Amino acid sequence: MTPPPQPLPQSDPDPLPQQGDFSFEVTSQLPNGLGRTGVIHTPHGDIQTPAFIVVGTKATVKAVLPDSIRDLGAQATLANAFHLYLQPGPEILDEAGGLGQFMNWQGPTFTDSGGFQVMSLGSGFKKVLAMDTTGMQSDDVIAEGKTRRAHVDDDGVWFTSPLDGSKHRFTPEVSLQIQHQLGADIMFAFDELTTLAHTRSYQESSLERTRLWAQRCLREHRRLSIEREHRPYQALFGVIQGAQYEDLRRKACQDLSEMSIDGQQFDGFGLGGAIEKQRLGEIVGWCAQELPQNKPRHLLGISEPDDLFAACEMGADTFDCVNPSRVARNAAIYTNRGRYNVNRAVHKRDFRPLEEGCECYTCQNYTRAYLHHLFKAKEMLASTLATIHNEYWTVNLVEQIRLSMIEGRFEAFRDEFLGRYYENGGRLK
Repeated sequence: MTPPPQPLPQSDPDPLPQQGDFSFEVTSQLPNGLGRTGVIHTPHGDIQTPAFIVVGTKATVKAVLPDSIRDLGAQATLANAFHLYLQPGPEILDEAGGLGQFMNWQGPTFTDSGGFQVMSLGSGFKKVLAMDTTGMQSDDVIAEGKTRRAHVDDDGVWFTSPLDGSKHRFTPEVSLQIQHQLGADIMFAFDELTTLAHTRSYQESSLERTRLWAQRCLREHRRLSIEREHRPYQALFGVIQGAQYEDLRRKACQDLSEMSIDGQQFDGFGLGGAIEKQRLGEIVGWCAQELPQNKPRHLLGISEPDDLFAACEMGADTFDCVNPSRVARNAAIYTNRGRYNVNRAVHKRDFRPLEEGCECYTCQNYTRAYLHHLFKAKEMLASTLATIHNEYWTVNLVEQIRLSMIEGRFEAFRDEFLGRYYENGGRLK
C-alpha cells in the first residue's frame, strides 16, 4: 500500500532585520495623557520631540544651505520620494550612500511615500487641510479646471509625470523600493490619499485599499531590510487615513498597530489624509488613544501655530510642512504677532530686523529695508534670508512648545502665544 503523501517541510521565515539604533521613548506627558515629549533614536542622531521636520523636497531646502538649516536648529529634514524618483532617480542617491550623504546633511532624514503627490495629480488638489468642499461630495473628485493625471486601482496607481508627460506606475512595493534606495532613517507606507470631498462610501473602500497596501509595504520592507543589511536600518511608519470620520480613523489605527507580517510591524505611524482644520486636535486625539504609546506619531503637512499647539496637545510627536519656505519666497515673514509681507512699501526705510529679539542669522545681520530691496530687485538672496528666518521661527516655536510641556506650563504658553499671534487674525499690521 502506497503511503499517503507527506506535507513538505515548512521553512522558517528569515529572521527579522535588526532595527539597530532606531527606537522611541516617552520622557514626559501632559495631564491629559495624550500630549507627550520624547526622543526618537535614529542611526544618524536623536530627535527631541515634539519637533518640526524641515522639508527639503528635492534633497534641498530651497535657497538654503544644509549648514544653515542645521545652524537654525532643525533636527531632521524630509525629502519627497515622488520627486526624487523622477529626478535624479533613486539609484543615484543609493550609489551616493543615501539621502543624507547625497545632500550633505548629517542628521536624521525622512522620506514620504510619494502618495500625496501621486494622488494630488488625480484629484487636482494641492492641499487637504482646510480645503473648501462647498457643494462637493463625490466618489470621483477632481478640482475645478484640472485634468486627472493619476488613476488608482487596487494594485497601485498609474500617473503621468509633470516633468515630461511620461507614464509611470507606483505600487506599495515600488514605493518601498524607491525609499530603501533613498536611504532615509524614517520612511512611510504607500497609502491612498482621499479628500474631504469624497463620499463616506469611497472613504471606506479607500481605507480597506490602504490597509491591504500596508500589508504589502510591511512584507516588502522586511524583504528589503534583510537584503540591504549593509545599510543602516530604516524605520517604516504606517499611514493612518479615515478623513473626518472617527470610526474610520480608530479602525485604521487598530488595524495598522496590530498588523504583523512574519513578525515585522510598523515602527511608528503617520497621521495623514484629509483633516478638517477646526477638528485637527480632535482627530489627532482619536489616533493617540488607539496607537501604541511606545511608537512615534508624525502628523503630515502642518506648520501654522494653532495647528502645532493642537497637535502637540493631543499626542503628535513630529510634523512637516513646506509652508515656511514656500511663503518666504513670496516675501511673507512669520513673527510672534502674526505674519506680514516685507516687500510692502512701508518697509522700504524700516531698518529694524524682521522680528525684534529674533536670534536667527537673518535678524542678527539684516534689516527689513534690505530684504525689501532684495525682493523688489528680484535677487535670489531674498529667498535665502527670508527662508532662514521662517524655518528658524517654526522650529523654535515647536521647541518652545516642547519646553513648556516639560516644565508644566503648556496651557499658559499656548493661550498667551496664540492670543498674541491671532490678535489681528494672524496678520501683522
